[in-house]
Amino acid sequence: MRQNVGTGSAWEGVVGYSRAVRVGDTVHVAGTTAIREGRVVAAGDAYEQARVALEIVVEALATCGASPADVVRTRMFVTDIRDWEAVGRAHGEVFADVRPASTMVQVTALIDPDLLVEIEADAVVGSAAAAAADEPSDVTPP
Repeated sequence: MRQNVGTGSAWEGVVGYSRAVRVGDTVHVAGTTAIREGRVVAAGDAYEQARVALEIVVEALATCGASPADVVRTRMFVTDIRDWEAVGRAHGEVFADVRPASTMVQVTALIDPDLLVEIEADAVVGSAAAAAADEPSDVTPP
């Protein structure tokens, strides 16, 4: 069964996408920016934009029955790689204990010139509970 989650954004119908899609126990959250009520939040502030984008990601996950603890992969797109620490700090505030596989890359531009960061997430519902039942499995190569 497939569950599409939308936000009501005009772009969703025109472009043909959903904020998030759940199929089985897998949830994919589309690239998410700091746009609330059709307006860019915190122009010029990469940390605050990342924080707001992650807030929206977490809301989408919850709508699909997932939590940040279920996230296994994130992707962060920044328009200036020098913002990596600010964006990374916001990401760490949500995922420090989860530590999903993550990528951050610089891109030329996002859909609005005031946007500095876009974040995607993939989750496996129930993976947090399974991980909690197991012994810690973090492995650091020798």
